[in-house]
Amino acid sequence: MDKKDALHRMLTPIVARYYLPGGIKPIDLELIQEEPLAINIQGKTYATVMRTPGDERAHAAGFCLAEGIVDHPGDIRDIALCDGENSNVAAIMLTQARYEQVNAILGNKSRVSQTSCGICGREIIDDLGKLLTPVPSTMKISFAEAMAAASQLKTIQQLRRRCFSSHGVAVLNNRLEQIATAEDAGRHNALDKAIGKLFLEQRLSEARVAVLSSRSSYEMIQKSARAGIEIVISMSRPTALALDLANQLGMTLASVRDEGLYVYSGQHRMGTEQ
Repeated sequence: MDKKDALHRMLTPIVARYYLPGGIKPIDLELIQEEPLAINIQGKTYATVMRTPGDERAHAAGFCLAEGIVDHPGDIRDIALCDGENSNVAAIMLTQARYEQVNAILGNKSRVSQTSCGICGREIIDDLGKLLTPVPSTMKISFAEAMAAASQLKTIQQLRRRCFSSHGVAVLNNRLEQIATAEDAGRHNALDKAIGKLFLEQRLSEARVAVLSSRSSYEMIQKSARAGIEIVISMSRPTALALDLANQLGMTLASVRDEGLYVYSGQHRMGTEQ
């Protein structure tokens, strides 16, 4: 599927009425699509996420990594899309050894993840926290480099330029080069997709920095940590719970503010040069 077809699948054209001080006129607009994706594991539905169509295999893989269902690409025997590339069902088959390891996780009640948030409840937060270990500390980033990395996000948001309602994620390596990008109506879906691409390509070890168009929520930090990402830069302030988790994991958490950068945790990775 080429980029034009992929964007067509993500957007729906509509005609709205545009109210102005001088009158009303019809206007052609595009709205971002939102559809369910059932993630089936060993033949049973584990979760249904509301997401923007596209990158279903990467989305399913990134989601399973964040949930602790898989740790390595080799844990997955196959990811099948039940109706081809336009499928709303991703069927994952784990290796028998991995299935036996995570059977308790799979026994948890299925849940629906909305585009606005993917987790709720203290029990789920505690369960996800058990999967996390402190992130490595292998790089430093200057203020200028951090701002330049944040500015890269605008270059990848083709969907946002057309509908003005998508979230974007760019994952960078230690040279601050983009190695994976994704867009979606849901911020956590975009991150799952970007991480999932690297996971399936066996390049996740290259991931160092995530740039988010949204705020950093607990879930975004949790997903980043599962991918070994050391630095998260967002366009809005984090939640208090997200900062608590970033501190626990030794992650650098920052957000852009006008011409500056708020750094909330992990200041040891920030170089002194401007």
